[in-house]
Amino acid sequence: MARTKQLSRKRGSRQRPVTFASPVRSTTQPWPSPFVTEAANQHGTQGRGTKMYNADKRKMQRRFRPGRKALKEIRKFQRSTALLIPKMTFQRLVREVAWRFNLELKFQVDALFALQEAAEAYLVGLFEDLNLCALHAKRVTVMPRDMHLALRLRGERLH
Repeated sequence: MARTKQLSRKRGSRQRPVTFASPVRSTTQPWPSPFVTEAANQHGTQGRGTKMYNADKRKMQRRFRPGRKALKEIRKFQRSTALLIPKMTFQRLVREVAWRFNLELKFQVDALFALQEAAEAYLVGLFEDLNLCALHAKRVTVMPRDMHLALRLRGERLH
């Protein structure tokens, strides 16, 4: 039976402990092997000073501090000029709303694109105002009451 050495591990580490085999020499090699190959590990033959590692070597997930990933995403979206809402999703929404009024309506591609540009510009401006309202209240979290205040200050109504 091999002895195992328990190492202090970081929290969330998935690495197996280091295993030392008995000091019996292998008959195939004249000298002890410091490490055992994967094939030898599978067959249970271990040399002296064997270190067993996790075979698939999973990369540990990076843990961001709270708010760090959100700021990274904000910078990414501010650099890009691409649309934020997927085109097909927005198109389905527009068609669903249009069907309430008339079942025979058809849309040109440029018309849907213009609608999406206008909708995203409006939402971005609204969220900028929401953020200002939250900061004015000495908060960093946007709440529904910020939406009501921003719409009221703009002169719009929330239905």
